[in-house]
Amino acid sequence: MIPIGVSNRHIHLKREDLDQLFGEGYQLTTAKELSQPGEFAANETVRVIGPKGEFPAVRILGPLRKFTQLEISKTDSFSLGVKAPLRASGKIAGTPGIKLVGQKGELEIQEGVIVAERHIHMTQADAAKYNVKDGDYVSVKSAGERSLVFNKVLIRVKDSYALDMHIDTDEANAAGLRTGDQVEIMK
Repeated sequence: MIPIGVSNRHIHLKREDLDQLFGEGYQLTTAKELSQPGEFAANETVRVIGPKGEFPAVRILGPLRKFTQLEISKTDSFSLGVKAPLRASGKIAGTPGIKLVGQKGELEIQEGVIVAERHIHMTQADAAKYNVKDGDYVSVKSAGERSLVFNKVLIRVKDSYALDMHIDTDEANAAGLRTGDQVEIMK
């Protein structure tokens, strides 16, 4: 069984963008640790402004990354008025941009808005156990009143990962899942 992590809208920032939004050398502060070792939800948020709507407080996740990436659900993309494509994290080339407002400044990112592809983080040992490798796609079955099968679930393998399947709020609501619930890879 694989635990579920429901991922609400959030943003990853690169150093230059954090500096522009919060001030030179600003350091994020930890609100809570996340399921993946070394990752955290920061106390800090940014205002996200799209052509049609906005979100006043989108949580920043740390640590800082090499690129800025806003991860939203399909429903969020309609609310903001952006055509965010379904992408694996980090695959931001050709994606739409958006306006960000922080405590000390604002900026318009030229790309980086995605609907994150559902995925499972696992170690090499987990991958051997499930007979999969990094980049594979699998189908996953949930249980309960709204059970369903998630097809095209990306496998992400790195020994620093903790076993966890990430889905967004749209997917979680459709299946009646919450963080901590469990699913299984179909054989």
